[in-house]
Amino acid sequence: MRWEAQQATHVDADALPGFEERSATLESWPTPGFDGMAFMEVTARSALNHVAGGGFMGGAWTINPYRGCQHACVYCFARDTHRYLDLDSGRDFDSRIVVKANVVEVLERELRTTRRDVDRVHLGTNTDPYQRAEGRYRLMPGILRALAEHGASIAILTKGTLLRRDVPLLAELAKEVPVSIAMSIAVFDDALQQSVEPGTPSTSARLATVRAVREAGLDCEVFLMPVLPGLTDTRAHLERAYAAIADAGATGVATTSLHLRPGAREWYLQWLEAEHPHLVDQYRRIYGGGAYACREYRDWLRERTVPLARRHGLLRTRMSEGLGTNFVRNAPRRGAQQLPSRPVEPVDAPAPLF
Repeated sequence: MRWEAQQATHVDADALPGFEERSATLESWPTPGFDGMAFMEVTARSALNHVAGGGFMGGAWTINPYRGCQHACVYCFARDTHRYLDLDSGRDFDSRIVVKANVVEVLERELRTTRRDVDRVHLGTNTDPYQRAEGRYRLMPGILRALAEHGASIAILTKGTLLRRDVPLLAELAKEVPVSIAMSIAVFDDALQQSVEPGTPSTSARLATVRAVREAGLDCEVFLMPVLPGLTDTRAHLERAYAAIADAGATGVATTSLHLRPGAREWYLQWLEAEHPHLVDQYRRIYGGGAYACREYRDWLRERTVPLARRHGLLRTRMSEGLGTNFVRNAPRRGAQQLPSRPVEPVDAPAPLF
């Protein structure tokens, strides 16, 4: 991606007649109230993305109105996607936000024409649709209305409390199409949260958003992920997390250990060495040179979290063995395997010696 050739003022001498001044980027500038940020507005050619393969998201449709994310989570698995734009996966990912300014118009056209098989769309699977930029651009209401008019179900994953702005709209749309909402809350320690997720709303603000969604009559799951080895996998932290999630009225919990994919791996380990150097050797043992935690750690984490989920009334319904992910709900889906409903006190497990 040559960004200098995408500027609104750029003239392409090699273009066909009449197309010399066509560009993808509309504007790029620092914005008052967003110190250190630059928004790069582009005219997108497509809005819908189809996920290939047969994995967890295989066959799904997604929409990402933004690329890059102001939440600046040091562990974010999407960091490497900024390299496709000739931007870096570190500071650029946090501060140079690509905005698909025409995404609603493009989505409406796609849904009218070539995308008639779109029946469920996920938002927030790559970068957050309710990051702070959404307060300026207000792309989500148009996206949500277009999907509902098409009859597509809506699934949202976010860390952004700006979601509360659209809760009345989502409640209305839920009368017409299925609406699924999940709030991502990984850290239940204020100092650690501000260190590892410096651009996100506080944990308490996100829990309040869960309550607001539930009060509007909508389900709201919490993604307690990623669990950070040595930092958020202690008995005390997980107990505090599950208790707070249950108190907020969440309808389910999902947990999984940290993934260290390229881009995120370098950025996270750089942060870890600066802030928690005593854990570096432990991470080498857990992750080696791969993206996923070793099987022994995933098994240990599962044994620690499932009893906590039981004790707080959040029963497991399914588990992804490959990634060590536990999905738990208050109301298990039909046909799902249910664990015993009697309270089970968690059994103390030794600290992992990986």
